Amino acid sequence: MTVDRAHVLATPGMDAHGSYVALSRHRDGMDLHYGHDDFANRDRLVGAMSRDRAKDMASDYEPARDYAARRGITFRERVERVVEIVRQVPEKARGIFDGLRLPAEGGQMPERKVEEDPEAALRRARGRALVRHARAVDAIFAAQDQGGRAGPDQIRELQEARQRFEEVRPYGSHDAEAAYKKSPELAAEAASGDARRAIRALQLETELRTDPRLRADRFVERWQNLHRASDERYAAGDYAGHRAARAEMGNMAHSLERDPQMESLLAGRKRELGISFDSGMGVGRDLTLTFGLGRGRGLGL
Repeated sequence: MTVDRAHVLATPGMDAHGSYVALSRHRDGMDLHYGHDDFANRDRLVGAMSRDRAKDMASDYEPARDYAARRGITFRERVERVVEIVRQVPEKARGIFDGLRLPAEGGQMPERKVEEDPEAALRRARGRALVRHARAVDAIFAAQDQGGRAGPDQIRELQEARQRFEEVRPYGSHDAEAAYKKSPELAAEAASGDARRAIRALQLETELRTDPRLRADRFVERWQNLHRASDERYAAGDYAGHRAARAEMGNMAHSLERDPQMESLLAGRKRELGISFDSGMGVGRDLTLTFGLGRGRGLGL
């Protein structure tokens, strides 16, 4: 039988006779396969497939040999042809048991390692990045509470934590810091491992950042609340609370200098913010002049 393409698997039991038959059954192409479990190298393969073993075949009888010789067919030519084909096989071959894992001594197959769900892995990476970033922010807040400034190591850690957070959650550090500036206690909670409230605040800051009109609404609402809290604390004799509220108002006013989109949205809401005049220098500057504000608490960077 002749086929268009043949695949031959060499085994130790083959000899020149069988090899010649197997290697000559194709019209277009033939692939020879062997394993290192049976043949240590290509020379062993050539030796096995070209050996002449005593076998009662028609070609072993003189009449048949004469018939083949008259037609130019000799056994030696067969052997040489087999050797030529076999030597074309690449030296590197895969053993038939390569990659097979045998049971351990106890008879149990090695435990298969299950690939981790990418989404679950990303969630864990984000959680770790959030906690690390919160610890860096909280350390700087603690230094400021003691009347000092962030040290070089603290600044470097914050920068690295920001970078790691951004890798797994774009704008993660930006939105988290916006939440921490409004509620510093969230940084301390997240730094201790309880990040539930910090995550909710971060999600809200993301919504505010991506929806300009919602951001404007929240700005006006927070400004009004801080202004009211400042007056109430002053009236109650809580001067520290009064100063803290005004410091945060100062931060909000100065933030508009870096946010022209927000300033544009607030231009028509000056009355709600308590601004009674127009200096021509922008909403942020008008707020600073109207309420006599300076800069409040920040990360000092």
